[in-house]
Amino acid sequence: MVSSAAKEVFIQGVTLEGKTFRPSDWAERLAGVLSSFRPGGAQPGSHLGYSPWCVPTVINGVKCVVVNSALRDAEPMAWDFVLNFARDNQLQTVEACLIPDK
Repeated sequence: MVSSAAKEVFIQGVTLEGKTFRPSDWAERLAGVLSSFRPGGAQPGSHLGYSPWCVPTVINGVKCVVVNSALRDAEPMAWDFVLNFARDNQLQTVEACLIPDK
């Protein structure tokens, strides 16, 4: 369960059993589905880039999706969708804060 105080949730491409999640492009697919959920709502062409609230990345060699809690406030059903995806596929999740590179 994700606490209501969490700013970001990292969905890792590793199952609870420690296996790498497949397909290998799962993070990009998930973030692509949520690309229209963004500050100010969907705009023409917004499907061509990822939402700042749901971003695929690689951390320590593990594919992840970083989901910002602003998504929960703006679109609760989208927030539930992404967390249910992680739960249904038994993916590891971590509450954390992404620190940008300098």
